[in-house]
Order: sequence, then C-alpha cells, then structure tokens
Amino acid sequence: MTHRFPIKEIARQAGLGTATVDRVLNNRPNVSPQTRKRVEMAVQELTAQEAQLAARGRRVFIDVLAEAPTRFSREIRLAAETALRSFPTAAIRVRFQFHEVMSEAETLSALSRLKKRGSDGICLKLRDTPAIRDMIETLANANIPVFTLVTDLPGSVRKGYFGLDNAKAGRIAAYLITQSLHKQPATILTSRSQDSFRGESERFVAFRDQITALRPQTRFINASGGAGMTAATGKALDALLSDCREVTAVYSMGGGNSTILRKLAEHRLQPTVYVAHDLDRENRYLLAQGTINYVLTHDLSQDLLHLFSMACDPMYAEISGEAKGSSAINIITPYNL
Repeated sequence: MTHRFPIKEIARQAGLGTATVDRVLNNRPNVSPQTRKRVEMAVQELTAQEAQLAARGRRVFIDVLAEAPTRFSREIRLAAETALRSFPTAAIRVRFQFHEVMSEAETLSALSRLKKRGSDGICLKLRDTPAIRDMIETLANANIPVFTLVTDLPGSVRKGYFGLDNAKAGRIAAYLITQSLHKQPATILTSRSQDSFRGESERFVAFRDQITALRPQTRFINASGGAGMTAATGKALDALLSDCREVTAVYSMGGGNSTILRKLAEHRLQPTVYVAHDLDRENRYLLAQGTINYVLTHDLSQDLLHLFSMACDPMYAEISGEAKGSSAINIITPYNL
C-alpha cells in the first residue's frame, strides 16, 4: 500500500528494516506489538516534524534514548516538541527510544545500533556504568556527540550535561522538610528509582548530609530499585514499612508517588511533609489533591533547547557557556500550581 511517507523514511525514523516496516503497514502477520508500536510512533513523529522539515537549513538527526517511566518519557517528548519551535530555519528531526527498564546489555545494543545508523547527536538518560561510559567514548570516536539529560555520566566524554543541579535539589528538599517539622527526632522515607542513576544518588547524598547536619537525630528509611514502577515500588515499600511505627516525612527522588502514598496509607503511616520531583501529570494531580506538599522541578524544554542548539552548532557552548547546565530549580506547591 502507498503511504504519505516513504517506507525507507519510516524505517530510518523507527530504527527498523524496510521489510519489517512494510509488513506493519500492510498488516501482515508475524509482527510483534512492540514493533508495530515503534512504526506507529515513527509515523506520528514524522507527521509532527513535517512542517519543520519543510524549512530550509541543514537536516539534523538527534536521537533520544531514555530509561524512564512512561509518565516522565511523555514529559521529555513534550519538552522536545516545545524546544523545536525555536528552530524555524533548521530541519531537526528527533528520534525517540523510551524504555521503562533497560538492562546494561539492552542499552549497549541500542547504542550500537545508533552508531551503525548514524546520528548528529545522542541525548541520554541512562544509568551510570563503566560499560556505558566506554560506549560513549566509542560513539565520540565515531564523531557522534553524546549529551546527558537530567542525570549525568561523569567520567565519560559526553559533550554536555543539561538538567538541574541534583545536589542543590537535595539540599533544597532538606531545607523544606526541616522547616516543616517540629524539633523532635524525625523518621524520613527516601525513595529512589535506581541507585545507578547518578542524578538521584547525588540528590540523596546531599539531602542526607544536609538533614544530618541540621537534625542529627534523624532516622532514614531508604527505598531504592523500584524504577518508579507501581509493582516493584510497592513490593519494596511493603518490606520496609512492615515494622515501621512512624514516617514523619518523605523525599521521593524517583517517582511512583501514588504507589508510595497508597502503601503509607495501607501501613497507617501519615507523613507531615512530602517532597517530590518533576511536574508530570501524576504529581500535578497529587499536588492539586494536597497529598504531596512540594514538587521540585525545572524546565525540560529549556534543557533540550540548549542541547539541540549545541548539537546543531558545536560553537554554541563556547558562545553561551551552556555545555554543562544547571537549570533553575522551581518549588511548586498546591498554591502556585
């Protein structure tokens, strides 16, 4: 069947072979739901970018590879679409690969495919492992610049980091919590999606050190490894909270806040103050309901605007000083939502 976009273009956008795309477009059997979804998303991305690609200028392909819950991947996509509006004279095509959970082997395989296909820049939100840093060096040697978003990969040869200062965010969370509690010893639940996400680890260390300095008698209950996913986060919390008599405050660094609140309620625990990260749909709803008190957030679209600018013009960092970002951290409450 004919299609508004050539099969070769759809295949390149989806990162699939032309024969696979042809099977999907013609509704032939032996196509997995995941593959069909990749083709559908590629067509949507091409449609959204069609008007921009009509503009004159150099065509730039930027790949976004992120391990994140769907709620946050959605925010990255929306932020990218907003950032692209600032490039009316450049033809930038963004190709997304989002995975809620990726093993190191799956991540390295995805990066190898990007190297083989070619890219003008790769934006990563991934765990920090030696093998992934080595792969970034391999990409750099192939003249493919790599940028990190929200969580950094220090020690790698990435071209720039774009996101908030995670240590500063942890200290802000510590301040908000200590100002909200009475003077008695506190029990604080901290939650991270994965220890290997550098950004969340930086938040936690700064938060713990600041709280300990301000309130030496504070007790911490540390939950990590749920990837912000409902089932895994709930299971981890059940084990931690089964013998817990009190949770005075919560600092959630990795999402899954509806699940955290539900598990606290099941264990009859009611925190005085709850600090979370990222103004996604879930957190907007929880703020509006008054079940969380503060959300620390930053402008993802500005992060991606700087990232896209640097991918299009290597001199951008020298001109603007934006090779390593520290986005402004905003504190959102139910009253300025």
